[in-house]
Amino acid sequence: MSDIVWLSRHHHDFPPVESALEEPNGLLAAGGDLSVERLTKAYQNGIFPWYEEGQPILWWSPNPRSVIFPEQLRVSRSLRKTLRKNRFQVTLDQDFEQVIRACSGPRIDSQGTWITPEMINAYVELHRQGLAHSVETWLDGKLVGGLYGISLGRVFFGESMFSWESDASKVAFAHLCRQLHDWQFGLIDCQVPNEHIKSLGSVEIPLAEFKKLLTLNIPQPGPSDWRLTRSSWD
Repeated sequence: MSDIVWLSRHHHDFPPVESALEEPNGLLAAGGDLSVERLTKAYQNGIFPWYEEGQPILWWSPNPRSVIFPEQLRVSRSLRKTLRKNRFQVTLDQDFEQVIRACSGPRIDSQGTWITPEMINAYVELHRQGLAHSVETWLDGKLVGGLYGISLGRVFFGESMFSWESDASKVAFAHLCRQLHDWQFGLIDCQVPNEHIKSLGSVEIPLAEFKKLLTLNIPQPGPSDWRLTRSSWD
């Protein structure tokens, strides 16, 4: 921790992402807070918070960066079959808080526990400000899967997803990708690679290329109304 910058609560500036540590990959800074202003500046610069209960807030910008280009979504044969059945109802921004709380719950692979109560409160506030969005997957009126993230301009920064039914989170992600493609989004930030997101078409790109894509896409006007324009999968 002695080799990274400690942030003040009174200044929202971050060090250059190029100064992030190689080990652990991408650790850039610690401290500060989770105010709307600081989080917005972080995402604009390709930085995100990721820490566990009891730790200081840790800020990351790994190199390389895992991303998905919406038009390059990979839909497996089995997922396509599930999508065409239209078994699930998919919505946007219908229950952000329930989605983020579901994402924070314990999982078999132990991922998700990093979403602390402090982070939940911060991202719920981002949602109130129109910056954070959720995708919900419903089955018989019950929430069974979904994801949430931050949208700035035409970049979606994915944060976490959950699934209580087979393929529920993948269905949510597929609908999101198609909608973002319709809205001409340039990319979806997946932060770090994992097998789940790789199966959907994520690739790793150098941090310098990621920064250029942010510079190109964040200034573009984003959607004013977060609703699906196509509800079924053709």
